[in-house]
Formats: sequence, C-alpha cells, structure tokens
Amino acid sequence: MAIKIRKQDALAYHTQGQPGKIEVVPTKMLSTQLDLALAYSPGVAEPCKEIAQNQEDVYKYTAKGNLVAVISNGTAVLGLGDIGPEASKPVMEGKGVLFKKFAGIDVFDIEINEKDPDKLIEIIASLEPTFGGINLEDIKAPECFRIEQELKRRMKIPVMHDDQHGTAIISSAALLNALEIVGKKIEEVKIVVSGAGASAVACTKLYLQLGARRENIVMCDREGVIHTNRTDLDEIKNQFVTSRTDITTLQEALVGADMFLGLSAGNILKGEDLQVMAKDPIVFALANPDPEIPYEVAMAAREDIIMATGRSDHPNQVNNVLGFPFIFRGALDVSASAINEEMKMAAVRALAHLAKEPVPEAVNKAYGDRRMVFGREYLIPKPLDPRLITTLAPAVAKAAMDSGVARKSIEDWEQYNVDLQMRIGIDQRLMSRILVQAKKDPRRVVFAEADNHKILKAAQTVQDEKIGIPILLGDREKIQALIEENQLELDGCEIVDPKAPEQQERFETYAQLLFKKRQRRGVTLHEARKLMQDRNYFGAMMLENGEADAFISGLTKDYPKTITPALHVIGIEEGISRVAGMYIISNKRQSYFFADTTVNRNPSAEELVDIIGLTARGVRFFDTEPRIAVLSYSNFGSSKGDVPEKTAKAAMLAKKRYPDLIIEGDIQANTALNPTLQQENYPFSALADKGANTLVFPDLASGNIAYKLLMEIGGSEAIGPVLMGMRKPVHILQLGSSIRDIVNMVGIAVVDAQHHEKKQIEIL
Repeated sequence: MAIKIRKQDALAYHTQGQPGKIEVVPTKMLSTQLDLALAYSPGVAEPCKEIAQNQEDVYKYTAKGNLVAVISNGTAVLGLGDIGPEASKPVMEGKGVLFKKFAGIDVFDIEINEKDPDKLIEIIASLEPTFGGINLEDIKAPECFRIEQELKRRMKIPVMHDDQHGTAIISSAALLNALEIVGKKIEEVKIVVSGAGASAVACTKLYLQLGARRENIVMCDREGVIHTNRTDLDEIKNQFVTSRTDITTLQEALVGADMFLGLSAGNILKGEDLQVMAKDPIVFALANPDPEIPYEVAMAAREDIIMATGRSDHPNQVNNVLGFPFIFRGALDVSASAINEEMKMAAVRALAHLAKEPVPEAVNKAYGDRRMVFGREYLIPKPLDPRLITTLAPAVAKAAMDSGVARKSIEDWEQYNVDLQMRIGIDQRLMSRILVQAKKDPRRVVFAEADNHKILKAAQTVQDEKIGIPILLGDREKIQALIEENQLELDGCEIVDPKAPEQQERFETYAQLLFKKRQRRGVTLHEARKLMQDRNYFGAMMLENGEADAFISGLTKDYPKTITPALHVIGIEEGISRVAGMYIISNKRQSYFFADTTVNRNPSAEELVDIIGLTARGVRFFDTEPRIAVLSYSNFGSSKGDVPEKTAKAAMLAKKRYPDLIIEGDIQANTALNPTLQQENYPFSALADKGANTLVFPDLASGNIAYKLLMEIGGSEAIGPVLMGMRKPVHILQLGSSIRDIVNMVGIAVVDAQHHEKKQIEIL
C-alpha cells in the first residue's frame, strides 16, 4: 500500500522543533575552560602546525576523512526541475541524513547559486581542502557530465554525481539478477531506454560495461528514437544513436525487446505496449513519483514480467540509498583519490550477490513480508537491510586498493566489519567479537525447533558464516518443505527426525538415560519414553550424550517450558546452586548487562548473591570487567522497605564473597549509571568513578520489565537471554526472537562450548 504524503504533514515535519533535518554535534567534550582552550585558541595551533608540515595529517587531526559535501545548484531537483539552490536545500539536507543514517558519514550540504559550468567547477574544486569526498546532486544534463568529468580530473578526492551513477549501479545489480532468473545473457538482450538524461546515460554506459552490445540498445528522448537521421542531437545523445531508421517511436522500439529501462516521465506506456515485448520481459519503470507504466497495469499485462520501480510500495525498488552511502564509505576508509569504474562495478556485483542471501528477519518485519526470497519480486536488497554497509563498503574499498587509487590499506577485514557496524549507530563490538571467536572454531549446535522458518533461516546464516554447524531436529518432511519454500541451501546440514524408524535405537537409549537420571525423582521408564518425545528433551539428551556441543530452543515455547527439560537432562554446573538469565542491552554509548531477567522470580538476599556471582562471570565471558549495581528504589538506605533491605544485604554479602568485584547497593538505576551524580552526592560509592555497567535487579518482574521497555522505547538493542550456570552450553531463546537474535545466541552458544571444552581439558 502506498504511503500517502500530505502537504501539511511534510511541512510540519521540516518545521517542528528545530527547522531543517541536520545539526552540527561536537565530538569532543566542551564543558570546561580547558576544553575550550584545547578546541580553539591556543591549543588548536598545534594540529595546525602538524598539518602545515604534512598535508596528509589533515585526515589525522580533522573530520575531513569522514566528511562529504553534498552539492547542488538546484537546476534539476527531483522531478521539479530548475527550482533554484535555496529550494534544493531540503533535498540536500535529506541526502546528508541518509549518508549519516546508513553509513555514519558526516555531511555539509552546499547549495551554490551558479549555473555557469566553468564557474561551478571552479567553486567546487576550491573546496577540496575541506572535504574527503564530493557528492554532486540535482545538476541538470548535459552540463552535469562535463562538471563531474572535469572535477574528477582536477580533484584528488572521490567525486560522484549520484543522479548518474547511483541509479546505474543499483539498476545494474537488479538487471544482472533479473537476467539470471529468466536465463538470458546480457550480450544478447535487446534493451530499450526511455530518457536521455544523466541517469539514463549513466545506466546505459554501465550496462555496456557489463556486456550489453551497443547495437542491441535503442534510446528514446522526448522526440522519439535517437537514430542516425536525427539532426537535433547533442554530443551526449550522439553516443547512443541507432542505425535503425525503421522505428521512430518508443512503442515501435519495444517490439521484441527483452528489457525496458524508463528514466523519463510517468504514464507514457500502456499494458498493450508491453505485450509486444519478448518472453519474460524485464521492465524497470523508474520515473518518480509515477513510473512510466503503473505497477498494477504492467503486472496485469504480462504474467511473465519482471518489474522494478523507484517506489517503496512495490517490489524491487531501485533506490539510490542502496549505493551512495556505502560507496563513499568504502572510498573514504581507504582515502581513495577517486571513485573509478572498478569500484562501481564492485558495488554492482556485491549488491547483486547480497540479494541471493537469506533475508534478515528485521528486514522482513520492516517491510511486512515474512517470505522475501531471491526471485522475480526480490531482485535487490531492501534499503533497510543492515548488511549493506558490511557488504558494499568492503567491496568498494578492496576495489580501490586493487585498482591503485587507495592511499591507505585495510589489513584486518574482520575488524573493519566491526568498525563499519559501529558507524551506523549501534555498538555491536561485543557481539562482533563473539561471532569472530565462534568462527575460529565452529561447534555442533542442535536446533530443537527446526520446523520453523526463522530457525532455518538462522541456520542458513550460521552455516554460511561458519559460526557453527547446525543440526536440525524435527519432522524431516516438514523441514525439507520449509527449506524448499524459503529457497534455502541447507543440504549439508544433518536432519534428525526423532520419530523416524532409524532413530528408534537412539530414542530408546535416551529414554533409558533419562530414566536413570530421574528415577529417584518419580520418573518411570514409561514416563521417560513419553518425555523423550518432546524435542527439548531429545535435543538436550543429544548434548548430554556428546552428539552435539550446544543446544538452542525456546522460539515457540514459553521460557519455563523450555528450560525445564534442559535442567532435567543437563543440570546445573557443579558448585553452582542455581541458574540465572542475563540480557545485554546495547545503545550508542556502550553495552550494559541486566540480570536476572528470566529465571528467578523473587530471590532472597542470599540468592541474589548467587546471581551476582553468576552475572559477574557471565559479563567476563564477554571480555568486560563488571561494575555491579544491586538495584532498588532507594539510594543507600534513603527509603525503607523490603527491597532496599534485601538489596543492601545482598551487596554486603556479595562484597565479602567476591572481594575482587566492584559492587554497590542498594542504589537507584539512574544513580548507578551516572558517576557525576554519585561523585556529587555519594562520593563513597564504589561506582562513583565510572558508573555501573552491570545491573542486578531485585526480582524477575523489575528486570524483565526494564529490558523490554528499553528494547521498545529506548532505542536499544537487546541480546539474550544468556542462560548462566548450566553444566553444558544450553541457551533458551526469547519467545518470538528474530533471526538476528537467534544467530547471536548461536554465536554465544558456540563460544560457550569452546570454553566448556577448555575447562574440561584443564580439569584433565
């Protein structure tokens, strides 16, 4: 369904609060006189002198390396035409927002009141000392071609006119995948192009680089087919004349054509115009806001059509945001002197390949489509796909290095991926480290709910990324049907069907083992056999019997129902009196650890001490030193009641049992997290120096409520729950976890398995 944009809503959006969409935010502290002296006079003189001696140090001491200029003279703004530089500013601000949102790139938008190409070139070229890259935008053709070409020649920083190359790169990726689906070769297809402006010309040139033949391309402008008999053609259009003088109109050119590319005007085609095209026609109607032919009309005209538009309310949206943020990101990160053809081609192929990977659940949710798979209605990734930055930017950076335009190299590509994830505003360093560690020594992970499409998609990612070795537990026929339906490639995964005849011997062995474990807890052999029909018992027994290294379940069942079989079969670690659950809450600042959020309903002070010990060990598992606050509604006895008394006692007992830990309580959550507040009011607090990073809640209700609120309204990412205290690696998913959540949990389970093996070796 199309999103309806009302004029007043759009105007209110741009005026509410602070006018516009951008602001400058300092990256350094400016709270003291010393800060100001360092930021400006006299301290600023020192980096100035360093740069004067070595010009390349400007990348070291200033924001130049992450700063792009979005520049326009307002001569071709959207579909509005020459509306002037001032009227183009909302668009340029919007472009800056997209750079920041999708790639963490800072932008100054610059609107220049100059139409003379030579003067415009001079103005833009003079900005090179300020910026790490130049994004030209909404400059009319044919001037835009010369302006970009001359700037690329004169400037030693990346320059790209996105109206040309952005659409070209995205549509090229879509075209490659469309051709693969219909089984056609690019060198053989006949292409009709409607439009001869910047985007159409750039697209056509890139198609030629991909292998299309010039003699198979017919380009049309407002006057019809561009052919050799025309005398009104400029230098640019002359590059695309066809020798076919028997056709003069767009409709005539479409007869027998394999592909239509529209970058012209809306509603210029009818359904019957597509009926004369070849079998399996590829139609990219990219005019905005209205495509050359309405989506519904095109789909009704041909059952075999592959259709793309520039609109977000239809499949296959060719959107420049899929390209420019990540192309510039890769170019900036190697200090490239240009964006060359090799870098653009690398972006095309990376984007095309990404569309064939399993779609993250977060993307499915964002677009309301739970079954997005590579095919006629999914040629290219969606703009909100978080994998774009870690797919395209490295591809572009590597192409820059290989083609000789990079001034610095990337050596550690795994660390580069971590850095890229940090750029987009979510601190994923913690999970990135876990996943990197998991990949170094993948372990067997049994999925108890493998007859669920989320689990299978997660298993695909786990297998593709070599995070672990999935074992799929469940009905074989149902699992294989889901694999086929979702177009997954899990042929190499072991499928264990507990009800299959070949599993009966194993089933009986497991039942006997369970009976032996639980016979003094009232479980008979008959009941053990009955319990073993539950896949949570069967999967846990696979782990217990050494036929898997970790166990994952809980996606479709309540937490208590999932954890009970694991406790019966695996049990609690020796020397531990209880298990507990922990969530990791990450925001732009850092990661925080919340416990207990899943297991213990209303622990006593003594039981809280056990939870504190488990949590401290759990935090250290993630290479973080815990600073623990035992939370209350009171600060150090400021209020009376059961909770303050319990948490104060727990903190006191925990300090005695774990003297090496930083522990404080009872304490309110905001106080615990705010060291300045503590220094002013509670300087004696053990957390007054850095504040808490680990929060132990007084009961299950408060912990559970807190992390869920932060997930939904706090803009935080939650990882977990991490189950602590089990004898072997068992991890219970939150009911309804996303695919990303599942993959993260598998990474944690694999590293947990690595640690368990290391412990066993040390014991031996």
